[in-house]
Amino acid sequence: MAEQAHGQGRSVAVDGGETSIVMIGAARRDRDAQFTAFVADHQAELLRTAWLLVGDAHRAEELTQAALVRTYAAWPRAASGDPVAYARRVLVNLRTDTWRRRRREVLVADVPEDAVPPGRTGGEGTADHQADRDSLVRALGTLTQRQRRVVVLRHLVGLSEAEVADDLGVSVGTVKSTSSRALAQLRAVLARTEYTGDPR
Repeated sequence: MAEQAHGQGRSVAVDGGETSIVMIGAARRDRDAQFTAFVADHQAELLRTAWLLVGDAHRAEELTQAALVRTYAAWPRAASGDPVAYARRVLVNLRTDTWRRRRREVLVADVPEDAVPPGRTGGEGTADHQADRDSLVRALGTLTQRQRRVVVLRHLVGLSEAEVADDLGVSVGTVKSTSSRALAQLRAVLARTEYTGDPR
């Protein structure tokens, strides 16, 4: 049996024929490098989305880690399309599974700096900004599972209605109607909070 190196693979002559064998080590290193870069670029974004969905920093970290593990396991498929959308879809699906086991959310007062709407920066550390952020996430806790997912993905993550529908496996019409009802609920809760200081 004769061996001849060919770039990242090697060729092995078997009975006069040549079979190309991919060097698994090199392919694995390349995959790991791609995934590491992906995590460095998007982990904070995924963690922020997870926190807005669950309202608890510790649970958000667990959810994000679980989503990243699943994304890594399916990396060739995820990387062939939009890996951020793939990881976010895994995150939302894992969140749905968790919701079925724990129906009520426990919102904590410790609001992470990353839990800010797009276009705002985490450096606005004023008391008013902290209070606004706290009121928002507590108001999110009054929504149903579907309403919260739609509001987070559509209005806080900034996806289009079609993208939200695709992520959640529902129709665009469902996204629109759910978003409308959820926003009306949020406005009512936030207005009540403004006047009474109590989101309940």
